[in-house]
Amino acid sequence: MTVYRRRALGRLLNEALASLPVVVVTGLRQAGKTTFLQNEPGLAGRRFVTLDDFAQLAAARSDPEAFVRSEGPLTIDEAQRCPELLQAIKREVDRDRTPGRFVLSGSANFALLQGVSESLAGRAVYLTLHPFGRRELTDRLDSQPVLRRLFESGRPPHLGDVPHLAMGEVVLGGLPPACLPGEPGPALWFKGYEQTYLERDVRALARVGDIISFRNLLHLVALRTGQVLSTADLARDAKLSAATAGRHLGLLEASFVVFRLAPYLANRASRLIKAPKVYIGDSGLACHLTGCAGLRDGQAPLSGALLETYVANNLVAILDAEWPQARLGYWHVQGRHEVDFVVEEGTDCLAIEVKTSGRWDDRDLAGLRAFLARTPTCRVAVLGHGGDSTVQLGDRLWAMPLGSILA
Repeated sequence: MTVYRRRALGRLLNEALASLPVVVVTGLRQAGKTTFLQNEPGLAGRRFVTLDDFAQLAAARSDPEAFVRSEGPLTIDEAQRCPELLQAIKREVDRDRTPGRFVLSGSANFALLQGVSESLAGRAVYLTLHPFGRRELTDRLDSQPVLRRLFESGRPPHLGDVPHLAMGEVVLGGLPPACLPGEPGPALWFKGYEQTYLERDVRALARVGDIISFRNLLHLVALRTGQVLSTADLARDAKLSAATAGRHLGLLEASFVVFRLAPYLANRASRLIKAPKVYIGDSGLACHLTGCAGLRDGQAPLSGALLETYVANNLVAILDAEWPQARLGYWHVQGRHEVDFVVEEGTDCLAIEVKTSGRWDDRDLAGLRAFLARTPTCRVAVLGHGGDSTVQLGDRLWAMPLGSILA
């Protein structure tokens, strides 16, 4: 019997269940939402139905009011398959606003959240279940994230043994069928995953006419993971109009295949780049889409971007599940300095620069030093590297192993 692995989102889910009548759990397909809904202790004892079951889907469509009427709390998986349910749930909630009555789940965020915004405004909170992060895979959820401890103390905490971050973890990513022990090799699985996503989600729900051009754009976005996004350049390379490329990007983002990272603009540096950066939602999927699934030693041309994608995936997962008050961004002064990640809460922030190897020089620290000089509200700046040592490099400036930062 497979042992259920705890998810960091469980604590926030319990808080949401105690405050609002509807909780919506969305995320990238195969991130583990159904397993989470069926096994999370806070959801025990609820009636569970999935609209992947044709009989349940038919019943929901024929009589939505009767379908959502339940003596106890109800969990509906793949709820986006029957949009009519949202109006029925709205009417039920208006009649009885008991917290935690409904939990809805779906990978098709573009359908589900539209319904939430139109039908369930003020009645629902939505949460994102990301692919497994390093804290979940190493079962370190009982301690506060190192990221938050860094922010609060301004210096690295004392840690026990933290596993070294190997490039093999970047290749596997965090989707359960690819990264969990005992699962088959990821190469064929990711190929089938891409086909399933394109055929099931995109064609069925978004009615994309030219699936080949959509697939080409998906691969072009993957080759740009970790870069500042230019929709015009992407459209040109994909041989699509800017409007079509924008729609495709919106679909990719709404289904969690990609996400955009907004720039940090709190300081007044001139020539700050204001366009977002783009990342694939799982580093293993990014490795597959870019043809770098054999990446192991960090020497491939895209190794830096793929490692940065892995770090971005983990940071977003930590913030969404365990530090929702914080925001993630990046900082870039055109032609001069950049910092990969800026975590901001209130008026204060911390900065992180990612480096593949365990060695560094002054050029690797230039962006962090420039950011510290221009941002007095930055509590600490950290160079995350591939080595094993934590070293203080100056006032508010440290070097730390990437594995420790993500612990």
